[in-house]
Amino acid sequence: MTISCKSGSVNLFKAASPHEQYKRKLETAGLDKTAMGLAWINASTNSLQKALNINIPYRETGYFDAGKVPAAAYRFSATKGQKITINVVKKPPASALYLDLWFFADPTNPKRIASADTLNNPIQYEIDNTGNYLIRLQPELLQSVEYTLEITSGPSLAFPTTSKSKSIGSYWGDGRDNNARKHEGVDIFGPKRSPVLASANGTITRVNENNLGGKVVWLRPSGKDYTLYYAHLDEQVATEGQEVKLGDTVGLMGNTGNAKTTATHLHFGIYTFGGAVNPLPFIDPITKIPSKINASISNLNKTLRTVSKTTLYNLPQNKADAITTLNAGTVINISAATGNFYKAELPDGNTGFINSNELVQTTKPLQRLKIKLIQQKVFDQPDSLAAVKLNLKAGETVSVLGNFNNYQLISDENSQVGWIIK
Repeated sequence: MTISCKSGSVNLFKAASPHEQYKRKLETAGLDKTAMGLAWINASTNSLQKALNINIPYRETGYFDAGKVPAAAYRFSATKGQKITINVVKKPPASALYLDLWFFADPTNPKRIASADTLNNPIQYEIDNTGNYLIRLQPELLQSVEYTLEITSGPSLAFPTTSKSKSIGSYWGDGRDNNARKHEGVDIFGPKRSPVLASANGTITRVNENNLGGKVVWLRPSGKDYTLYYAHLDEQVATEGQEVKLGDTVGLMGNTGNAKTTATHLHFGIYTFGGAVNPLPFIDPITKIPSKINASISNLNKTLRTVSKTTLYNLPQNKADAITTLNAGTVINISAATGNFYKAELPDGNTGFINSNELVQTTKPLQRLKIKLIQQKVFDQPDSLAAVKLNLKAGETVSVLGNFNNYQLISDENSQVGWIIK
């Protein structure tokens, strides 16, 4: 995926996000011309391109190291009608950690749709378009931050009866009339003449009868591009043109129309300009809770190694698509923990999720190695073009902590750590 950052005239009427305000401060101070400032700006853009996939609900505890220039991004799918809540708890609380939410209608030009304030109060956002969304986390320069990120989804509308989800007996897409047509709503069962409620503040746009729905009421929520449809009512309480408040009674449950031979229920539908949409995400009262974090957070910002041949995944689950296969002894840096997985980074910059049970500490060396060359270069990265941090002499003994490709991570007798060619 390639993301372009378009430049042009500044929109003076659109408030800059806290992240954008900080970027402008760096540019005003000339820090965008420094290696560190430019790295921060590049990290903010590159993180969007390398966003990891997650499923909602999601929870992780992670760590940003002040000695690095980090940013993290996550991509997830959401459905029209859901309300997404994104919360971040920071340690220390006064640290600056920027949180932005993006919509990916066009992957080459993502649209920022929400940002957390400087106090990192939760973002609550009603999903207007089914599709892919992305969040980005990035601290200010030279700040170490431990954080817990939690993303949950719930309904954007209130449930339309005094019953709850167990009373839903028929769902969107179920066959009707010997499968000649599909169900364009959900059926919510309950006692006859029990209250049917306004799911939002709005206006009653129509009160009428038809063959399928019997006695029906149409409600247009304030500021929305869709209309709520209440059908099979025994009695219509609301009147056309009436302004209603959330929880007002708009009718009484019945079985009018083509529901005369069925148990008493409310047919609840939602219609947009493009036709009917699945109403369940709008009213589903079941909010799933993110999994408990079982992977030890004591390993955050540490380098571990794989126990045996294993897989780096693009989702924190064992059946996800593989990013790459890792050989035994591969070193990997841990940046966050979620469920039974770690979010990890390989020495070449690739990131993904790995099962925490497949990693061990590097404190116990794989082997002790005696240097045979007259002079052995030790690089600060597993790359022969990287900076040489020290030179070892023949006869010196080092501990091999792990491997990556054709390099070994070693520690010398003075506990200096670096990479040598195998």
